[in-house]
Amino acid sequence: MRLFVALHPSPAALAELDAAVTPLRGDWPELRWTGPDRWHVTLAFLGEVAEAKLDELAVRLARAAGRHEPAELWIGHGGAFPSKTRARVLIARIEGDQPALTALAALAGSVAAGARRAGAPPPDEGRRYRPHLTLARCRQPTDISAIVESLGGFAGSAWLADEMQLIRSHAGPKPWYEVLESWPLGRRAGEDL
Repeated sequence: MRLFVALHPSPAALAELDAAVTPLRGDWPELRWTGPDRWHVTLAFLGEVAEAKLDELAVRLARAAGRHEPAELWIGHGGAFPSKTRARVLIARIEGDQPALTALAALAGSVAAGARRAGAPPPDEGRRYRPHLTLARCRQPTDISAIVESLGGFAGSAWLADEMQLIRSHAGPKPWYEVLESWPLGRRAGEDL
């Protein structure tokens, strides 16, 4: 099964971003737009993982979540990968103060390490972590400078990243996500609520 580990911004934060993005969709119909129901902050993309590894993976991810405190973040300005003039992906950056961003990168590193120990190493492990939400994908490299600039001043309300989720991605004409398990941040595995 195809898996990833992610954080979800608050519904209010997603609604603010959706209000900023909705007017852009009609002007750029050639992009494959994602909607708020699929917006998330990936901590680690795991790719194909055998079902036999799920129990150990869950144990490792629970430990990783327990070692990291919640962080206050917000959805920020637009961007593109690999660049805005030859974009494949339109994004909104995830922002916060420096300690929060450092903590977020450390959490992503712990998730990747836990997945590796469980036998499900992320294929992009070792790459610099750049937290973002994917807003749209380009079928071919495209100059989306105008969209990136129109989202240049966006700064959403702060939200507390306090839970991470293991998510299964289902492919098909209408791809969808299934949350398999969730863990609160800052609470050791087995601690009472």
